[in-house]
Amino acid sequence: MELSQELKNNILTEINKIPIVDTLKIEIVSLADGYCETKVQRKLSYDGVFKSFHGGLLMTIADSTACFAIFTKTGPFVKLTTTDMNIRFLAPCFSDVTVKAKVIKLGRTLCPVSVDLYDATEKHVAVAQVNYILIDSLSINDV
Repeated sequence: MELSQELKNNILTEINKIPIVDTLKIEIVSLADGYCETKVQRKLSYDGVFKSFHGGLLMTIADSTACFAIFTKTGPFVKLTTTDMNIRFLAPCFSDVTVKAKVIKLGRTLCPVSVDLYDATEKHVAVAQVNYILIDSLSINDV
């Protein structure tokens, strides 16, 4: 299903208010129903010990991209937060990274998202799963 231009604009407006988006210069490549693709240019200041894209930053980008994919289902004004996440690094990333997140299931309270990360040669460098809780769906007694 195609997203309306209004929904895309609302999502992009809210995404651009997030400080980490500006810090890492996260570029939104694509938004579709339950899907988001982002890209981040590698800078030497993003490197870890082994002169490759730091794994913690890759996980941050995966987490953010997962959130944006959820926004395509819920709209950007829903209150949500990460409950847990995991990542498996498959290869070092020595270049820009492209991240593709797909909502697995939008539940009443939980929303798991699968995330794949690729280097500039389209080598699969990591796979992650990020789970979010939709805070708006909880009662005041649950918080």
